[in-house]
Amino acid sequence: MARGDSTPKNNEIMTKTVRLVDINGEQLGVVQTSEALKIAREKGLDLVLVAPAANPPVARIMDYGKYKYEKDKRKKEAKKKTKQSQLKEMKFRIRIDEHDFQTKTSRIKEFLEKGSKVRVVIMFRGREIVFSDKGREILEKVADQLQQISDIDRPPKLEGRDMWMILKPKAAPQGGKDNGQQSKNEDS
Repeated sequence: MARGDSTPKNNEIMTKTVRLVDINGEQLGVVQTSEALKIAREKGLDLVLVAPAANPPVARIMDYGKYKYEKDKRKKEAKKKTKQSQLKEMKFRIRIDEHDFQTKTSRIKEFLEKGSKVRVVIMFRGREIVFSDKGREILEKVADQLQQISDIDRPPKLEGRDMWMILKPKAAPQGGKDNGQQSKNEDS
């Protein structure tokens, strides 16, 4: 067997009989494995065990190279479609200037628009921990400014000398793309 490939084919099939399926998907019945292998070779194709757990196991006549190529291609397409969500982090201090606050908030907005979650952290130094209510106000202000595009995934929490919350992008409305297409067609 080839490395990383666990699908038994041709001489690797160890059962005495198999339920044989033709290249067109037509069942040829239960036959001896040697006979099924002979039929496959006459057609210039491979005998591949597709359902080894069945009783008797199901083997199909096919071009294994083409099957493996298409299977790998489907796997790559599925991997492309999965969205990797990252957790970004933005740190604030309780004594932050308004301009700095707006700059950091706009950066958080960019992260959210790209689909990442954002951990917003208020760092307390020294005796600033006494003003944890001020830190909570800053976190709430961030959440208020970004409420159009985000939801609070984890509410504000004080851990050691940091207070943090996690924002996540808002879920897209159901059928959002279809509605846009429909309105374009109606305008025409």
